[in-house]
Amino acid sequence: MLISTKGRYAIRVMLDLAENDNGSYIPMKEVAKRQELSLKYIERIMPDLKRNNLVEGIHGKGGGYRLTRDPADYKIGDILRLTEGDLAPVSCLECDASPCPRADFCKTLPMWTKFKHMTDHFFDNITLEDLLTGKPL
Repeated sequence: MLISTKGRYAIRVMLDLAENDNGSYIPMKEVAKRQELSLKYIERIMPDLKRNNLVEGIHGKGGGYRLTRDPADYKIGDILRLTEGDLAPVSCLECDASPCPRADFCKTLPMWTKFKHMTDHFFDNITLEDLLTGKPL
């Protein structure tokens, strides 16, 4: 499994919004500068985060984005599933996968299923707050 730049950057942007939260909207050009990310790339990520109520934003002077809830209420797994689509290590375990005709006798399926469970459990038990505070993982 390889987490794309979209997933990694979404986490970095949300961490930056949490770390620099002063109650007002934060311009993405400031986030891009602090995080050394392309503003154009960030602007392609933000609509998905906004549409799924992870952030709220306004345009124009004084505009930008901010988190919609406390950093402790954001699971990293939710952010990754939103940006990556799925964290399944093999296609047969993806959310919308058709039933695999080999599932009943596949000797590797238990291994992949356990790996997916471990991955989901790992990322679902880390919050933005954990990353902000440097909580040991």
